Amino acid sequence: MHSTLIGRAGTLVLAAAQVPLAGAQDLAAGKARADAVCGACHGANGVSVSDTIPNLAGQKSAYLQSQLRALKEGTRKNAIMGAIAAQPSAEYIANVAAHYASLHIGEEVAGGGEPGGVLGVP
Repeated sequence: MHSTLIGRAGTLVLAAAQVPLAGAQDLAAGKARADAVCGACHGANGVSVSDTIPNLAGQKSAYLQSQLRALKEGTRKNAIMGAIAAQPSAEYIANVAAHYASLHIGEEVAGGGEPGGVLGVP
């Protein structure tokens, strides 16, 4: 009986490992969206192009998602970001947030750029 329980438990663990996690973020999709939409203002590596625009690199995914949802719902006001955040789906937001959360200080710039200061920005 003991070996039967262990065998069943092992089967459940293997079966669970094969099922994709609900809400798992797609970093490649998040990077593609960030490059196409967000990078113009928030920088190619999440370091903004202006002191008045927040850096997104290294921020917690949950924080970024909550801020984008607040902009989308209108509970946080910003004329530019309100219009941009009104469009994406929850999946889009999760993917972009996961991408920016995955960026770490001191990484080289993607595409062969020079390593430098924060996130490879010299």
